Amino acid sequence: MPPDQPIACTLTAAEMPKRLADIRAIGDAYLRAVSADASTAVLRFSAKPDARERLEAIVAGESRCCAFLDFDLEHTTEAVVLTIRAPEGGELVMHQLVEAFGGTSPVTA
Repeated sequence: MPPDQPIACTLTAAEMPKRLADIRAIGDAYLRAVSADASTAVLRFSAKPDARERLEAIVAGESRCCAFLDFDLEHTTEAVVLTIRAPEGGELVMHQLVEAFGGTSPVTA
């Protein structure tokens, strides 16, 4: 993740509800497990092809609007694994994103 990226989401107020609804729908349909610590979250989703495609679209969009977060999407035969890493100061946004997928995350102040 570039160290000079501001810790801010660039989605507009009009764009945010749709993005959150898309994220929640993917989580409701495919999320299987979440593990998180202060600055890294690993979300495991069903390995179905449509889960992969939808997650790729979300990661592409989130990489643009929350460029300070580092996203890694790995595809295996058992799961699609999304790892999100936050720089110092971006942890709360990362945990809120995990919660948007429907996972639980230890939110740190």
